[in-house]
Amino acid sequence: MSDTTVLSNRQSKLSPIYIIGMLFFIFGFITWLNSVLIPYLKLACELTTVEAYLVTFAFYISYFVLAIPSAWILKLTGFKKGMSVGLGIMAVGALVFIPAALTRYYGLFLLGLFIQGSGLALLQTASNPYITILGPPESAAKRISIMGVCNKIAGALAPIILGAIALKNADGLKERLEAMAPAAKLTELNELASRVIMPYIIIVIVLLILAVVIYYSSLPEIDTDQEDETTAVNNTGKTSIMQFPHLLLGVLTLFFYVGAEVIAGDTIINYGSTQGIPLNIAKFFTTCTLICMLIGYFVGIACIPKYLNQEKAMKISAVLGLVLSAVAILTTGYVSVSAVALLGLANSLVWPAIWPMALAGLGRFTKIGSSLLIMGIAGGAVVPLAYGALAQALNPSHGYLVLIPAYLVILYYAIGGHKVGRPKTSTRQQL
Repeated sequence: MSDTTVLSNRQSKLSPIYIIGMLFFIFGFITWLNSVLIPYLKLACELTTVEAYLVTFAFYISYFVLAIPSAWILKLTGFKKGMSVGLGIMAVGALVFIPAALTRYYGLFLLGLFIQGSGLALLQTASNPYITILGPPESAAKRISIMGVCNKIAGALAPIILGAIALKNADGLKERLEAMAPAAKLTELNELASRVIMPYIIIVIVLLILAVVIYYSSLPEIDTDQEDETTAVNNTGKTSIMQFPHLLLGVLTLFFYVGAEVIAGDTIINYGSTQGIPLNIAKFFTTCTLICMLIGYFVGIACIPKYLNQEKAMKISAVLGLVLSAVAILTTGYVSVSAVALLGLANSLVWPAIWPMALAGLGRFTKIGSSLLIMGIAGGAVVPLAYGALAQALNPSHGYLVLIPAYLVILYYAIGGHKVGRPKTSTRQQL
């Protein structure tokens, strides 16, 4: 084989990874804007703590609603066109923020978040199995970790950028609003709501441009219905995804994991403010959580599978999550906030490990299996609401009690849950 042919083959393998990496960057940027939107909309729309966490509910419940329809759409469009459609749907959701800001109507903000989440559900249903299958299964967690780096770099930037605009002088504004007459207060709140209009116009334009780029890209189509010989033999006679208990347990694990990840990233700004930390400082806390996740991803890229297999990485993550949750619950102030931020490190290797473990041996059931895993992302809708309810009923630090059962489920899956009923797979999955 000539050097030119080798280089061409190498580029053809790298190009899809670059394109999917770009998509994961977009996932991260849009997703982690929620950490700023929670305290921002709580102030602008005069919300209670539980009402403010409807931001995460509206965004993540769309994954539950749209996951199965996403599989149907991908069967019709294929992966590449489906990704392009998903970006277009996200652009529509971002566009809804403009009338929402103009009217300061919280329901419209929630609708925009739901539509954005719907587009992301389609994108995630396509991109996660794509990057899992695009190479040897034993190094899938490493590839997903690389995607996680793209995701979390964007996630670290998003709250800083939006926070600088939406939460500018927010502490002083909170104090002034308490003393204002109703008419003056209304004017101030309308001005505050209008701050997100320009950022979301820019987001709409970027999403539409990227949709066109993906549509005309060189991203190859993959056939997940093709099965290698071992997988085909193992799946003989299987007619339903419900016959794969290791996948169903993976969905449950993903549900609790995403809930834990969202709590660590999206509650920390608001939690910091309840600990007497000014919003001008607290607005950087989500970035701290995501930097911790980035560190974990780099560890995963360096160590998996050479020094650490996916199962062991997940066990370590779960135990670390339990320890840090206990610290967050039992302490206050900067110590407690630091423990929440460090949860990013505990969470970093769970998502990359769950996907290859849960999708192992599914063969022709991969698309629907991926859809069920995407439904598990709805944990980001439910678990933070449970945190909000506990934080309001007890106190903000005790709200983190919801993390204990979440990390126990993750630990169970890492120890033995991923083996329950799992069929034998060949050493390399066919594309």
